[in-house]
Amino acid sequence: MTPPRNSNAARDIANVLHPYTDAKAFQQTGPLVITRGKGVKIYDEQGKEYIEALAGLWCASLGFDNERLVQAATNQMRKLPFYHSFTAKSHEPMIDLAEMLIERAPSPMSKVFFGNSGSEANDSALKMIWYMNNALGRPKKKKVFARLKAYHGITLAAASLTGLPANHKLFDAPIAGGRFVHVGTPHHYHEAKPGETEEAFATRLADELEARIIEEGGAEECAAFWAEPVMGAGGVIVPPATYFEKIQAVLKKYDMLFVADEVICGFGRTGSYWGCQTFNIQPDILVCAKALSSSYLPISAVMVNETVFQGIAEGSSAVGTWGHGFTYSGHPVAAAVAIETLKIYDETNIVAHVAEVGAHMQAELRRRFTDHPLVGEVRGVGLIGAIELTSDKAARKPIDPAKKAGARLCKLGEEHGVILRAMINDSMGFSPPLVITKDEVTEMLDRVGKALDALAVDLRRESIAAV
Repeated sequence: MTPPRNSNAARDIANVLHPYTDAKAFQQTGPLVITRGKGVKIYDEQGKEYIEALAGLWCASLGFDNERLVQAATNQMRKLPFYHSFTAKSHEPMIDLAEMLIERAPSPMSKVFFGNSGSEANDSALKMIWYMNNALGRPKKKKVFARLKAYHGITLAAASLTGLPANHKLFDAPIAGGRFVHVGTPHHYHEAKPGETEEAFATRLADELEARIIEEGGAEECAAFWAEPVMGAGGVIVPPATYFEKIQAVLKKYDMLFVADEVICGFGRTGSYWGCQTFNIQPDILVCAKALSSSYLPISAVMVNETVFQGIAEGSSAVGTWGHGFTYSGHPVAAAVAIETLKIYDETNIVAHVAEVGAHMQAELRRRFTDHPLVGEVRGVGLIGAIELTSDKAARKPIDPAKKAGARLCKLGEEHGVILRAMINDSMGFSPPLVITKDEVTEMLDRVGKALDALAVDLRRESIAAV
């Protein structure tokens, strides 16, 4: 259907290049134009209401109409709308926010660097590690490890860390030079051997990591390991029991840093303040974004421990400066909104709320969908989860990609008033605003259930027609 001339949709088609979109197909289908939000819901141009099951992009933690965040931005705009942090300049919002983050860190941290997105944060962390090792006289210690299906962003370096094919194909990623190493995905449902327990699977993954580290040059050449506590865009993959304990033991043995990507998991999403606390991770570097400001304004942070900071300090002393940063690093308005966001988390005890409502969401996901004929696995923790579609529950076989089942379920979800996102293997993610209530979770899953049943009917009809 061609949108009316001069409509928002037509003007969008004519002028906008959308991220994560089939640009050619989009010329025919056009956008869903959203005009306003309230609580956990958004509304399109026609006034149709949708529950945002993914909080936008895993990020609108306080919903879509928090007046305190609006006021925090307004007040700071009037006081100091912009200043930078280059060449030893500073301002109070950046100082306050850095202090608040260090106070809340899951392991001892020394300093905070600010960026504007999770991609920038991971890119910055990578540059810090390479810079530090050069400064400390370890020029070969540059290889970094991440997992297949991991997502760490889309700058060229962050995309090289990412382990998803769509972020590599046609982009010439990963960057050439052999510094990026991808190891196994900790997904017991698909990757475990028959009869292999979670603990045994975790042991095998740790052993495989150690073997790959040795193959890549051991402690002399291997610098760091990147991990999301729960893998987000890769399909909401919850690690098997004992996985991170065993991985960290290997990293310690080979003097490798642990970089925790808390861009999705941070600030209560998993039922703890940090995903690191849910899974007993002690990171050397922690990157965060998204819920840091409830995504009302762009901001990200990289926290580093004293060891990493001292390496950066030595290098900057030798060079005369640390030649990295962004115009908007620690932007005062974004920092002020982030400060207010953290205050709201504290005052409302958001972690306790997520623990309670998250338990309800996890129970309801399993009760409603475990036995559904189209669902292979239900997984998640806290207020992050997924259902993975299947054509054969016993064989754990994905639906034929040609059927585009995930994309079709998203479209059916829109018809039933819920925004969904399809990921790898037609895994449908759930990551609603942290402020969602139990009743709203129930309403959200009611709508998802209707969409899933409609998809099942459509696929059944197609199967009969094919015969």
